[in-house]
Amino acid sequence: MSLSSDKPVIGVIGGSGVYELDGLQDTRWKSVESPFGAPSDDLLFGTLDGTQMVFLPRHGRGHRIPPAEVNYRANIDALKRSGVTEIISVSACGSFEEELAPGTFVIVDQFIDRTIDRKKSFFGTGLVAHISMARPVCSRLGDALEETARANGIPVHRGGTYLAMEGPQFSSLAESELYRSWGCQVIGMTNMPEAKLAREAEMCYATVAMVTDYDCWHTEHDAVDVTTVIEVLMKNADNARHLVKTVAPSLSTRQASCPAGCHHALDNALITAPEARDPEIMKKLAAVAGRVL
Repeated sequence: MSLSSDKPVIGVIGGSGVYELDGLQDTRWKSVESPFGAPSDDLLFGTLDGTQMVFLPRHGRGHRIPPAEVNYRANIDALKRSGVTEIISVSACGSFEEELAPGTFVIVDQFIDRTIDRKKSFFGTGLVAHISMARPVCSRLGDALEETARANGIPVHRGGTYLAMEGPQFSSLAESELYRSWGCQVIGMTNMPEAKLAREAEMCYATVAMVTDYDCWHTEHDAVDVTTVIEVLMKNADNARHLVKTVAPSLSTRQASCPAGCHHALDNALITAPEARDPEIMKKLAAVAGRVL
């Protein structure tokens, strides 16, 4: 298993419309077992200009798994066990702002979690941890993604809050207006608890939220439906794959732990006394929290 101070391994979680990552060399799909259950799919291992990369389709190839049934813990644990040190999350989203039109990529920096039926932590009875989520997105990854998107002519907006809803239904108009009043920029169904778990696993994490629609608040646009989303998804997917392939080599030059502190997020998080920790839970957490255990 690679440590955070080793040469970076870039993980990519592909959301709706992004079920594979082309352009990699020496590729192989491999099943990775996790003590938290089965990941969404096998993982695709490969290299890109010498950069080690691992790809995981969040919903499985063919989009088999709905947002609430994705095993987020197994996905993050499997990526960590595969040596991944930084994660680029690609996902579809709706927009709450006029200027964030379909086709825009939003590099978000905050989240509001409105999901209600998902396992949100690797820790629990026998080993308790409270990790900071004040800065849930790695600023270094965000900078690189923004710079690369602009250099490649991809419409991009830096910063904003992602509202994570449970789904699978889209918002009611009342919900859409409520979230707009909170100052959210985009809405999606998958980045929580994914971002929380990546933080607990001490992995750099950044989201590329690809706008497909205006949710249902916009008076001049029809309420979101799957047909509309898919049409925009296909256009976004090509840009997303190009962005990931272009940004990856620039992330491979890090020689030490992330200066933003992502790789040491657990330093002050464990609260259970060493003598009270459950050995079985510690074993289960060997990949996620092995550095501090």
